[in-house]
Amino acid sequence: MLKFDYHNHPQAHREDLHYREEVLQPWADKARAIGITDFALTDHDRYKAGFSFDELKKFQYNNSDLKIRAGIELDNDPETSDSGKKWVEKHYDDLDFVLGSVHFVKDFPFDHPYYIKEYDNYDIDELYTEYYKLIQKTAKSGLVDSLAHLDLIKIFKFFPETDLSALYEETLDIIKAQDLSMEISTAGFRKPIGEQYPHFDLIKLAKAKGISFTIASDAHTAADLGKNYDLLENILKEFEIEEVATYEKHKKIMASPYL
Repeated sequence: MLKFDYHNHPQAHREDLHYREEVLQPWADKARAIGITDFALTDHDRYKAGFSFDELKKFQYNNSDLKIRAGIELDNDPETSDSGKKWVEKHYDDLDFVLGSVHFVKDFPFDHPYYIKEYDNYDIDELYTEYYKLIQKTAKSGLVDSLAHLDLIKIFKFFPETDLSALYEETLDIIKAQDLSMEISTAGFRKPIGEQYPHFDLIKLAKAKGISFTIASDAHTAADLGKNYDLLENILKEFEIEEVATYEKHKKIMASPYL
């Protein structure tokens, strides 16, 4: 049984859902029920108005048997990313963990089903290239600890038509040079792609380069905390990943993921 989950969204992409006991407590209850002992709350920076350090501290105090990490997902929303970066810079020392991600290419949210027709307007290799260049930019920002769902761009089963191995190598080399982690996430099992993020080839390559991993479900409801962790456990065993990264005040702590 796996005990860490470092990507979770209590606000569930809702601007009206603010941190308070009735929103947060179900996450602790679910964690105990499934054996999660250490998890991070990582709502998107665009919903920071609903984030409350005071409420989070009360939540942590009332559930002191669990390690509950103060986190945020810093993405590249063209409308909010500048203010999000300023917020992270201001509160960096108050946070345990910053997860970096890319959800926009060509200024459209490529992982949203409403915008799937936008893919028809672009060359898929161009989209992949821009996506990974943006991942690289995020990795170099000096603000993130781990990179989320490193091949999210595959979500609707659109794949590059040429060999982009050099781009993947370049991206992973930057992640390694910055001493960042990258996420292995079960979220893809709940999406059209039907597999983990990232692909096995990227996991294998990252492991060979000595890149550390965080593990996550990318849950948007407490019921999905640790979702499909049986599949994730099989992946960790297949790749002989015996330790994963946890974070406290941005300090990376390698630990066995098993109870």
